[in-house]
Amino acid sequence: MQNPFLSRRGFTALACAVAVSAPALSFAQAKAPAGYPAGGRVTIVVPFAPGGATDIVARMVADELGKRWGTPVIVENRAGAGGGIGTEYVARAKPDGTTLLLGTQTALAVNPTLLKKIGYNVDKDFAPITELADTPLVLLASNKSGAKSVPELIAALKAKPDALSYGTSGNGTSQHLTTLMLLNRIGARAVHVPYKGSSQSLVDLAGNQIDLQFDNMTTALAFAKNGQAHALAVTSQSRTPLQPDLPTLAESGVPGFEAVTWLGLLAPAGTPAAVISWLNTEVVAVLGTPSVTSRLAAQGFTPRPMAPHAFRKFIQDETGKFAELIKSNNISID
Repeated sequence: MQNPFLSRRGFTALACAVAVSAPALSFAQAKAPAGYPAGGRVTIVVPFAPGGATDIVARMVADELGKRWGTPVIVENRAGAGGGIGTEYVARAKPDGTTLLLGTQTALAVNPTLLKKIGYNVDKDFAPITELADTPLVLLASNKSGAKSVPELIAALKAKPDALSYGTSGNGTSQHLTTLMLLNRIGARAVHVPYKGSSQSLVDLAGNQIDLQFDNMTTALAFAKNGQAHALAVTSQSRTPLQPDLPTLAESGVPGFEAVTWLGLLAPAGTPAAVISWLNTEVVAVLGTPSVTSRLAAQGFTPRPMAPHAFRKFIQDETGKFAELIKSNNISID
């Protein structure tokens, strides 16, 4: 059984309460480990191109850390291979705490099972610092589907197996895996239509070429607001402040359903424990500041700070969950 003190929500509440009270400190005042950071600056590697949600969160954290420390905290984008290039780069970096990874759910918990070849081992190559934040997806249904609620969509899926189709931004993506989680839970089938990006699948959803799709919150809510599709539910355990009238899937006939996309901060394995502990304290403090909390909320994210060992356990649990889903549905990428 999970220790309730280290439960995700319990630890988040405690960490945020401590963080909010933490004053803005310089390196010296915060008692950074002696000699840190070597070279005078810290780099956070984002394994995706600039402008996306991962990049936005990284820059929020980097900006606030730079202010606290009075030293540069640089965001460096190393995109490619579904996050694999940047992730592997940090795995091979010098373990002194000056090169950090903005780790993603896909790179850390999905790709190790999904991909036949991968250039890093999450357990052996990284020292987790903390989870940063998570965000739910929104379930959209096309106007053609006629479904204006989750029960109506479930009824349509069960009435005609494989008659409805769902779009994703590719095989093995969070959209794909979340849809499979839903279909498996309700005992239904639908046809998967993978695209090269969610923008293309959304166009077809609006054009009634596909019937349903999960997508990130800000995009999906804007899409529904324009009348191009119906927003049916969010995948988090609780409703989102961005759209409080939108129910959760758990409230809508799929009890216990939760599927969120998360981001975290990690260092190369071998980074001194004192550096990891200090970075955890500093990042948790940043996540608890009102300015960061409000900026994350505007992007649909909720802060989820936790202790380094709790984050490692969380990654392991997520990896096991996705491994079971990938194997049971025979998902593969050559």
